Amino acid sequence: MKKSAILALLCVLFIGQDAFAQDNQEITYVEDPSQGYLFNRMKDNWFITGEGGVGFYLSPGDSERKWSDRMSPAASIYVGKWFSPLIGVRLGVNWLQTKGLSDAPSGAGIEWDQPLVDGKYYKQKFSEIGPVFDVMFNLTNWVCGYKPGRWYNLTAYAGAGGYWSMSKAYVEDDNSMYGFDKDGWELNDDRVITFRAGIINSFNISKQVQLSLDIRYSGIDNHKDEAGEGWNKTSHDIQAYLGVTYLFKKREWNAPIVPVCPEPEDCEPLRARLQVADARIADLEQQLNDCLNRPAEVVVEEEPAPLATIYYPINVFKLTRKDIDIVKACAQVMLDNPDKRYVITGWADNYTGNDKINTRLRQNRVAGVEKQLLKLGVPAEQFDVEINHNNLVDLGEKYQALGRAVTIEEAE
Repeated sequence: MKKSAILALLCVLFIGQDAFAQDNQEITYVEDPSQGYLFNRMKDNWFITGEGGVGFYLSPGDSERKWSDRMSPAASIYVGKWFSPLIGVRLGVNWLQTKGLSDAPSGAGIEWDQPLVDGKYYKQKFSEIGPVFDVMFNLTNWVCGYKPGRWYNLTAYAGAGGYWSMSKAYVEDDNSMYGFDKDGWELNDDRVITFRAGIINSFNISKQVQLSLDIRYSGIDNHKDEAGEGWNKTSHDIQAYLGVTYLFKKREWNAPIVPVCPEPEDCEPLRARLQVADARIADLEQQLNDCLNRPAEVVVEEEPAPLATIYYPINVFKLTRKDIDIVKACAQVMLDNPDKRYVITGWADNYTGNDKINTRLRQNRVAGVEKQLLKLGVPAEQFDVEINHNNLVDLGEKYQALGRAVTIEEAE
């Protein structure tokens, strides 16, 4: 047996009982956020948001208009989904009004019933409505880690969309004294592109409802005036919205489940037993080394060796193919020497089993060899069959395997 195998066996014998006891302790399974979070199903983590607020227009040249007169209402509605505690998207419709100035008396959106600003600027007003799309990133979960039930979250987002820009445009009337008349207005629409970014301050008032303050910047393609040199630049709008969000089930995220093995209440007894086991292993290892380094004993055979010895595994009496080849060789020797007699003896070790079992093994073993010899043509008169209740070799229990045999010897 190899040295490593012996040491492993000793470890099992000395500390296996403690290991078995520890395995029987209750193991709990908990979520471990340090392992990340699992993606939910596609039907989970959806939400719907409605919001209303006010916007402040910052288009080129509009600084001449009174700042309080540039504030106008805005509203949005969204459907969205969170794909992880950090990333989400929303798609919706946004409506807002923009108020600015124009130096073109016939430009789109001119409010004819309003007085001129500084005697030369005409007030303009547009209604913008269209689909928008945002990608959202939860900054709170990114910095502080995901925590179910947190009452506040800060989310940044960016996106784009398209507006139908609607206003009233003047249609000239030749019958009018001034070339225009209030009754000459008709609906004017245009299509513009918007890009946007902002932050959402969300406050959880229950598991399914959030209140939010959405601060947003929007860049909008501006309108080109119809008189003068005109311009077509990007204008800017700052908006603030108060919103309500409903979160559909499932709303939370799960971390991977990991097993947690409880620590023993007191490890000192285990350490003490381990030290004792280490000392015993070291002693046995020394004994093993001494045994391996001891010179082999020279065995002097005082008696002639038997013609053949057939060995069996424990509790086995059937002949293998190799054993049958040995019996065939013996049969040939016996047939070549018809004037000699032989003794066939059945053996079994006395260190395992009991007398009844060992006697039956001796009888079955010798009977199997006898049957094979007769089958090979050796006459029954040429050999005697017997069993022996002693040990075949008197070398101790360590060599018990040498006692499970059938011997074929020349008779004295």
